[in-house]
Amino acid sequence: MVVRTAEPWALNLGYYKMPEESVRAWRNGWFHTGDAFRQDEDGWFYFVDRMKDAIRRRGENISSFEVENYVVEHPLVIDCAAVGIGTAHGDEEVLVAVVVKDGFDPAKLIAFLEPRMPRFMVPRYVRAMDDLPRNETTARVRKQYLRDEGVTASTWDREARAATS
Repeated sequence: MVVRTAEPWALNLGYYKMPEESVRAWRNGWFHTGDAFRQDEDGWFYFVDRMKDAIRRRGENISSFEVENYVVEHPLVIDCAAVGIGTAHGDEEVLVAVVVKDGFDPAKLIAFLEPRMPRFMVPRYVRAMDDLPRNETTARVRKQYLRDEGVTASTWDREARAATS
């Protein structure tokens, strides 16, 4: 989404103590939000995802926001963050970090998701955590932290499980 106002400086002055980010966001009087939206036939706009949070898997662009919405529908999932984990082929695989209730089973989550979401969006990796890493000031999930950690020893891998079954 790209926006502007008729009155100069009425929208915002830029990012606090981040001049480089401000220059990237403000171009030719337009503010580039970094958010992806879609518009329906009636002209309504709908948030899709943060552009930097989109996942590219096997030629498909996947909204982490959409993946998260499907995952939190599972009755044992309390919270979720979806990120792309880089592969040797240059694309990404979907990893979901989840905060769950007792009795959670990653295989049952995948079985729950498969009939509900497009096949290319189904997560390969599931990582159960006590809590998601969050920014101290806004409490937003620090997805870069999850990307940087990648697949850990406690991460469940759908493809590795299928290979042993």
